[in-house]
Amino acid sequence: MITIPSTENVALSAGLAAAINNKTKPLGSLGMLEVLARQIGLIQQTTQPQIIDPALIVFAADHGIVAENVSAYPQSVTWQMVENFLAGGAAINVFARQNQCALHIVDAGVNHDFGLRAGLLDRKVAYGTRNFAREAAMSAEQCAQAMQAGMDLVDGIKGNVLGFGEMGIGNTTAAAAIMHAMTNLPAAECVGAGTGLAQEGILHKQKVVQDAVAHHAAIVATNAPLDILATFGGFEVAMIVGAMLKAAERRMVLLIDGFIITSALMVAARLQPSILDYCVFAHCSDEHGHRQMIQHLGGRPVLQMGLRLGEGTGSVLALPLLHAAVNFLREMATFESADVSQQNA
Repeated sequence: MITIPSTENVALSAGLAAAINNKTKPLGSLGMLEVLARQIGLIQQTTQPQIIDPALIVFAADHGIVAENVSAYPQSVTWQMVENFLAGGAAINVFARQNQCALHIVDAGVNHDFGLRAGLLDRKVAYGTRNFAREAAMSAEQCAQAMQAGMDLVDGIKGNVLGFGEMGIGNTTAAAAIMHAMTNLPAAECVGAGTGLAQEGILHKQKVVQDAVAHHAAIVATNAPLDILATFGGFEVAMIVGAMLKAAERRMVLLIDGFIITSALMVAARLQPSILDYCVFAHCSDEHGHRQMIQHLGGRPVLQMGLRLGEGTGSVLALPLLHAAVNFLREMATFESADVSQQNA
């Protein structure tokens, strides 16, 4: 059973505020960096927080819902992109190298046999989920297996910052269905273009999601997050839920990427609301519905760059700002140490 420690500490919160306000700058002038410095300090329970060995895990899996023609790309792109990750040629590889972020690639349930491959962590639950338009995407046992695999993977990660990435043709449809089921927002507000659907394709995808959620109305009515996850999610999404819970239990900073990763967080937060104290929302994706997801969770995105690639790219791009937040708190002079006059009373 996961137990997420509280970040609440009145004395520490006051100490962090005093330390931030005493730096040689006008009050509040570093904006979001000050918010991040305080949050990371509370996560790490110190006025001297630091970023140590940041890492990102990319979870890949396939989805039976692609049988409903909801993606602009064929399912084979999932395994082909895993090969691209392993070869070091994807965007996430480039950005992880640039930001000195360890990168781990996981086969959570890709519809392909990779064999034994250097750099690939095989945690395959099955060769893709079932078609949730007609039946539950996975069994309760498969969902639990995937979540436990995510937890176990985090146990093997060093460092104190963890980001989450994903790859899976059809997974924006799964994420939209989770959002629709958990928020009761209309399907039209949850469904976007994914990998690049035209308007006609988006409308079809909306109908697929709306009809699927209606088909599983009895499950949705229970409002049970694990049942919703098993019904509509993917093996990669379930592994991410488990990984997030374990990372928060370890007092790691959780870097939250885009639409699919945030759908996993919606489930994790329903299970353990205190997980949100550990989450840094790296960016607001251009994928339709992501902004409302973030608002639903009470988050505040660090970046707004029109990204919608996935893979964890937004999380890694936000890493330099986390470094800046802890570094100004650790290294910037105070008014006293720099002999600088403070604001007039």
